[in-house]
Amino acid sequence: MKENRIALTDVNLHYSATAFRDRSLKTVLAGLVRLRGDRGQQCDIHALKDITIEIGPGERVGLLGHNGAGKSTLLKTIAGLYPISAGNRVVTGSIRSIFEIGLGFEPDATGRENILYRGLLLGMKPDFMLAIEDEIVSFADLGDFIDYPVKTYSTGMLVRLAFGVSTAVAGDILLLDEIIGAGDASFMIKARARIHKLVEQSEILVLASHDLNTLAGICQRGVILDHGRLAFDGPISDAIVRYNEISGVT
Repeated sequence: MKENRIALTDVNLHYSATAFRDRSLKTVLAGLVRLRGDRGQQCDIHALKDITIEIGPGERVGLLGHNGAGKSTLLKTIAGLYPISAGNRVVTGSIRSIFEIGLGFEPDATGRENILYRGLLLGMKPDFMLAIEDEIVSFADLGDFIDYPVKTYSTGMLVRLAFGVSTAVAGDILLLDEIIGAGDASFMIKARARIHKLVEQSEILVLASHDLNTLAGICQRGVILDHGRLAFDGPISDAIVRYNEISGVT
C-alpha cells in the first residue's frame, strides 16, 4: 500500500507573459501606433522558484505569504493543474482541492444538471454523482431553484451549490485556498462544519489563508512563501511570528 505524500524537489514554474497582457481595444490600438523601437519586451513570470518541500501523512500545513507570494500557485501545482518548468513533483494519494469553486458551471443548465457536470469535472463517475445528488441538493438549500438554470441564481445561491458539490467527497490530500467566506450566517456555520469534517477525513491538509487564527487552530506546520520562494518551514507558531515580522506587524 502506497503512503500518501507530497514531494516537490527544486520545482520551478513560469507563467507565459502573454497570459497577463492587456487585451483591451485601447491597448491594441495603442500598439498599432507605437513605434517599433519603443516596444518593450515582456518576460515570462517566474512564479515558483526552486521549491523543495515534502509533506507526509497526518500533517496539517498552513501556507502564509502576502498577496502574489505564490500560495495559490503552489496549491495548483501540487494539484497538478499547472505544469512545472523544472524540478520534480511526486504526489501519492487522491486529491480534493477547493479553490475557484465557481469553475465548471453551465449558465443555461439547471442546478441539478450542473451537479452532474461539475462532478464529472472533478473526476467523479456519473452513477456516483446521481447517488449523492439528494445530499448535495439538501446541503445547498436551493428549494425549487435546483431545477432552474443557474444563470438565474444569486451569487450566494451559486456559492452554496458549488461548495456543496466541491465538498461532497473527501480525498487523501485536501488542498484549500482560503476557507469559504461567502454566504449568509447559517450557511457559513454549515460550510465550516463541512470543512472541518473534510479535514478530519483527509490524511494531509495544505491550507493557504490570511487568517492567522484559523491557521493556528488547524495546522501544526507553517510554510511562508515570499515572491515565489520558500522563506520559512517550521512549527506554525514560529511561522506566524516570522510572517508578522516580514509584514511589519508587531
